[in-house]
Amino acid sequence: MQRDRIARLLPEVMRPDAPEENAGPLGALLGVMEALHAPVETLLGQLGHYVDPLTAEPPFVQMLAAWLDLDRYLHLRGARRSSGAGHYPAGLHQLRFLALEAAALSRRRGTADALVQTLELATGRTGFAVTTAKPDASVAVRPFHIDVQAPALSGAMRELVQRIIEDERPAHATYELRFGAPAPSEAPTT
Repeated sequence: MQRDRIARLLPEVMRPDAPEENAGPLGALLGVMEALHAPVETLLGQLGHYVDPLTAEPPFVQMLAAWLDLDRYLHLRGARRSSGAGHYPAGLHQLRFLALEAAALSRRRGTADALVQTLELATGRTGFAVTTAKPDASVAVRPFHIDVQAPALSGAMRELVQRIIEDERPAHATYELRFGAPAPSEAPTT
């Protein structure tokens, strides 16, 4: 805040009548107040940088994820809960994208499109599909059941996909999750 703006906030008895009156003790006090406000004003001018998931510092991205109720996906296998730092299996880059789209996804929560988009943003992989269950071998329809087809994933990414489906599917629906064949680099060697 500039010293002339601060001076206007003073009681009328203390306000300087002319700019040359800012040279005395009142001017020094206004200068100190201006200097004390400068760092805060600089920070407030850059506030958008801190709350934008794409530009925020890594520790703040995890805080944003917690604000957006995405922290339930941070502590998966391999994370050290006592360290205070969350572990996200798909990496910080994907967590940034998931946090960016979290509000829009929450409005469509429980739909097949939202589930597919959440899975793709959360993992950074494409190839997810959600279909309603078709009749099984006995030709009986399985009501309130969905089939989720996922690309080949391993380890903590599989656990992340299962957690997301548990949280984002319609509450009344059951599901079956199928992973694609492992990629050549993920295929077990015998």
